Amino acid sequence: MSSSRLGLRLAVCLLNISEARRKYIVENVAKAALLEKNGQKHPEVSVLNIFSDQEYNRSVITIAASVAELGNSILAACLEAFQSIDMEVQEGIHPCLGAVDLIPIYPLSGIGVEECGAVARSIGASPYVMNCNVTIDSQDLALGKEIASAIRGSNVNGLKGVQTMAFPHEGKIEIACNVESFEDQEVTETSEGSQYMAYSVLGDHFYYVSPHYIEAQVKKLASDRGIGTTGRALIGFTPQECKNCAEYAIKEGIGEFWKIRRGIFM
Repeated sequence: MSSSRLGLRLAVCLLNISEARRKYIVENVAKAALLEKNGQKHPEVSVLNIFSDQEYNRSVITIAASVAELGNSILAACLEAFQSIDMEVQEGIHPCLGAVDLIPIYPLSGIGVEECGAVARSIGASPYVMNCNVTIDSQDLALGKEIASAIRGSNVNGLKGVQTMAFPHEGKIEIACNVESFEDQEVTETSEGSQYMAYSVLGDHFYYVSPHYIEAQVKKLASDRGIGTTGRALIGFTPQECKNCAEYAIKEGIGEFWKIRRGIFM
């Protein structure tokens, strides 16, 4: 059943916090998003996923809700994070701005970017941005930065909408990619095996570079330099997966949806 039939207008926040090593703190931040001011669980809010990386010491908490409730849920989660995370002792290899690092909001169904922006105010709203990381079998950070630069969308022959950085990670180098959605009338082929994937919100069509294509490009660039890749990690969901999970979780009243997925920490 679609969210429009449910009467829900859904948006999602991929809340980035500067904590991953103390699991109870991460879960407390997630649970704070689910509660109304009276302490009761809100039926139109669900935490779909928690992704935590120990070396980065960073977690991404996926909070989906009706647009009327999302702002309050985000605020409650942020307050819990501010109270629980001491930045004076925080350590991690990923750059961060504070206990709460990013608060992006994306439309899922029944609303557009403009209305998400009104909810977000100064926080920031845009079409969905996905996170996809590919690990190369090397400890050479300079080489990793070279590969990251080659696929960066702002560079010649880069991948459209892809922002990249390279980090040391678990003894190897990880190419971390933010994959932005965009509108483009020239995109014609969209499938799992092609360069682009597609989805729509309120009749507007958006596209993004396929995670499989990103991995293939990194693998080729690494191979050209005499090294291999060791795997790919999708942080949370593709846009369509996020929409489907949000609709199901809220329809069924499952606030702690992350617990029925493949475990809390991917």
